[in-house]
Amino acid sequence: MSDHRPEMNLRLVLWKLFLLFSLLLLAGGLYFFQIVNADAYVRLAANNRLRFIRFAPIRGEIFDRNGVPLAANVTTFDIMGYPLDIEKDDMVENLAHLLSRHGIPMSAEDLRRDVKRQFWAPYRVVRVVSNITLAQMADLVADPEFPRQLFPIPVLRRTYPAGSIASNVTGFVGEINENELRQMEGKSYVGGDQIGKTGIERQYEEILRGEPGGESVEVDARGRRVREIDTYPAGRGEDLHLTLDLGAQRLAADLLKGYRGALIVMDVHDGDVLVLASSPSYDNNPLSWGVSAKEWNALLSDPQKPMLDRSIAGLYPPASTFKILVGLAALVEKEVTPTTSFFCGGSFTLGNRTFRCWKRSGHGTVNLTTALQHSCDVYFYQVGLKLGITRLLKWAELFGLGKPTGIDLPGEAGGVVAGPDWKKARFKEGWYRGDTVNYSIGQGFLLTTPLQLATMYAVIANGGKLVRPRLANRLPVQAAELNLAPNHMNIIRKGLDYVVRRGTARRAGGFGITVAGKTGTAQNAHGDDHALFVGYAPMDNPKYVAVAMLEAGLHGGSVASPMVGEMLSYLLVPESRMKTP
Repeated sequence: MSDHRPEMNLRLVLWKLFLLFSLLLLAGGLYFFQIVNADAYVRLAANNRLRFIRFAPIRGEIFDRNGVPLAANVTTFDIMGYPLDIEKDDMVENLAHLLSRHGIPMSAEDLRRDVKRQFWAPYRVVRVVSNITLAQMADLVADPEFPRQLFPIPVLRRTYPAGSIASNVTGFVGEINENELRQMEGKSYVGGDQIGKTGIERQYEEILRGEPGGESVEVDARGRRVREIDTYPAGRGEDLHLTLDLGAQRLAADLLKGYRGALIVMDVHDGDVLVLASSPSYDNNPLSWGVSAKEWNALLSDPQKPMLDRSIAGLYPPASTFKILVGLAALVEKEVTPTTSFFCGGSFTLGNRTFRCWKRSGHGTVNLTTALQHSCDVYFYQVGLKLGITRLLKWAELFGLGKPTGIDLPGEAGGVVAGPDWKKARFKEGWYRGDTVNYSIGQGFLLTTPLQLATMYAVIANGGKLVRPRLANRLPVQAAELNLAPNHMNIIRKGLDYVVRRGTARRAGGFGITVAGKTGTAQNAHGDDHALFVGYAPMDNPKYVAVAMLEAGLHGGSVASPMVGEMLSYLLVPESRMKTP
C-alpha cells in the first residue's frame, strides 16, 4: 500500500493542476468573450432577432367633379435594407458603383445621407434607393453583384396627370422633413414618408394619407429570413372628389397663356369652385418625385413667381369692380336714390386737389345705373364722400373683404381693408377725405384677392347670400344671409347688365350667353395697369360668377372681359365644350 502512495499523490496533484488549468481557461474564455469582444457579440445577437418591414400608407386619390383623376398613384420600387447590414464592409460604395453601371446616378455620399435620415432603429428596414422602375429593378436584381442583403419592395408614388394646369389646386407631396416630423409626433410618421406640402394634398393630409402597414420577421446572424412572425397590410386613405372642372380649368390655362394673373369660376349658390387658375404655373410632378436643392431654389427665386397662387394669395386693388359695393351701400344707407345724379365734367375738386375721371372729357349727368355702365369715377367720388370711410369699411367687411374667404386651401390671403386706425399705426398720419375719395373707386389702402371679388359679386348674383367657396364636395355648403333689399340689388344688377350690353365690357357678351359684370383698371406702381373683369351668367338667372385678373393687362374691357365671356359660355353652352380643343 505504501509503495503506491507516492504515485497516487502525483496523480492527485496532476488532477488538481488540470482542474486549475481548466478553470483558468474557462475564466480566460469568459473574459475574452464577455469583456474583450463584448461589442462584437452584442451586434451578433442584435442581428439574430426580430426585424420589422414597414409598408408606407396608401394615399387616397383626387378626382375632379367629373371623376377625372387629378392625383393618382403609380407603382415603382424601392430598394430596402437594414442599417446593420448596410454598414457592413464596403456595401455602400459597391452599391453606388452598381447603380452607376445601370444608369442610376447616386454617389456613396447620397446613399449614406438618405439612410442616415431614416435611421432610427438598427432592426427596422430603411429605404436605400427610391423610384426605381420595373425594368430598372429587374435589371439590378439580375446583376450577380446585387447585394443579397437588400431587397426590392413595390411602392405607390404620386403622379399628377393634369400637371401645371391644376398644380396650384392639387399641390404636391414630398418627403417629410425633420420639422414636420416633430409637428406630426405621435401620428405614425417616420423619415422617408410622403406628406402633403401644398394645396389639397396638404389641406386634406389626414384624410388622404391612409395607415402604415408592416411585417415582422425573424432573421439569423447573416440577416437571412428564418420565419414570418406577423404581417398587416397598409391602409388606403380616402379618395377626394373636388368641385373643380378639369376641362374648364384647362381652358382657363389656355386663356391665361402669356399673362400673369388668375381666372376663377364659382357657383353663386353653393360656392363650388369650378375653375381656380393661376398663371404662370409650375409642374408639380418633379416636385413630388424629388428635385435638387438647386432646382428648388431656382423655382422659388423665379421673378415670374410660378409658385404664387394668384387666385387666392395675389393682392390687388379691386379698382372699379368695387363700385357695386359703394353704390349698394349708398342705396341702403339712403345717401342716394336710383334717380340721384351728379355731373361729370372729367374731374372732381376737393380742397386744393383735383381727382380725374378715367374719361377726361367727362360723362355728363349720370345716375347710379349709368355711372356703373360707364364706370364714371366722378359719380363715385361724391357718393363715397357722402358715405364716409366708417360706413365704407363696414360694408367692405360685411361682404367678406379684409379676411380669408375660408376656401379649403392653405395659403389664402386676407387682403387689406385699411381705415384711419390702420393708417395712423402704419404711417403716423391722419385720415384725409382724399383717402376716402380713392377708396370709393377701389384704390388707395384697399387690396383684395380675385377670389374675394368672386364672393362679393356672388352676393349680387344670388340675391344676398355670402357663400364660402369650396373645392372638396365633402365640405358642407355655408352661406350667410345679408338681408339685402331686392329692389336695391336689382338696381345694381341693372347697372351691371348695362356694363356688358352698352358699356365698357361689350366684348364679354359676344359668346352666345347673357353676361352681367363690371370692368376694372387697377393702378400698378410697378408698371402697366392691372386689368379686371367680374361677371356672372346667365344674367336673368345667374349660376356662375367668374373673375379674370391680369397683371399689367391694361384694360379690363378689352382683355379680361372676353376671357370671362368665353369661360362662362364653355360652362353654360354644351356646344362650346365641343369646340374647345
